[in-house]
Amino acid sequence: MDRKDFLRVAGLGVLAGCAREQVPAAEDGGRAGLEPPLDVIGVQLYTVRSLMSEDVAGTLDAVAAIGYREVEFAGYFGNSPAEVRQWLDAAGLVAPAAHFGIPELTGEGLEATIESAHILGHRWLVLPSLPGDMQTADGYRQAAEILNTAGATAAEAGLRVGYHNHAFEFEEVEAGGVTGFSLLLQHLDPSLVDIEIDFHWSAVGGADSVALLRDNPGRFPLCHVKDLSTDGEMADVGAGEIDWAELFALSDTAGLRHYFVEHDRPGDPRASIEASYRYLSGT
Repeated sequence: MDRKDFLRVAGLGVLAGCAREQVPAAEDGGRAGLEPPLDVIGVQLYTVRSLMSEDVAGTLDAVAAIGYREVEFAGYFGNSPAEVRQWLDAAGLVAPAAHFGIPELTGEGLEATIESAHILGHRWLVLPSLPGDMQTADGYRQAAEILNTAGATAAEAGLRVGYHNHAFEFEEVEAGGVTGFSLLLQHLDPSLVDIEIDFHWSAVGGADSVALLRDNPGRFPLCHVKDLSTDGEMADVGAGEIDWAELFALSDTAGLRHYFVEHDRPGDPRASIEASYRYLSGT
């Protein structure tokens, strides 16, 4: 599919989304829109990775047409940072954050990451997960050391480092209820490293996300917004059980500034991000 055809199809998808806005929430499979709505909504591009693999520029244009203003990258799909920046600017999007693995956050890899971040306008360099062999008490301490070191280097370049959680961080790794997440909170230097809280995975892990936001002020400037259905599955935002109004009421306390919609396994990626946008924007 070339870019012209992609945009034609994307435009039809957006028009279909507009038509669905007239359907009552009960018939549309979700709740009424978020109140108050979010002013600026972002999307983690991992959600539309199948589209990105075909046409990065066209996908960014389609994302912007839905109404998103921010994106978070999970790879550049073989394109240079300069090319991607041109496509971002053309779509009217900004990319305050991106996900990088440990090799990209250490040594020469970090130097290249910082260079790319400056080209693309990233402010946060986020580690999306830990390998299985690091999901131990000592592994979390090691991860914190790696991220603190990366954070110090990034700070010299005007950037920050972050960590994105899944559910496994909330498992006990030491006696006395010590979890991986509690070790990260304890050992990550808040002056250098932030946490990108994923509200779906926090809920799956049994965490009280409201308490996390309330009890750790300023630690969570970024978040992933994905819902949790009654049967424990991932859902489009507004179609699940998470109380988004309660969480976002703590945005000032938590330091939340960037809200990235995500769905790891969407049946229809474009329809998924449209539905989540409609809920969060109150449209």
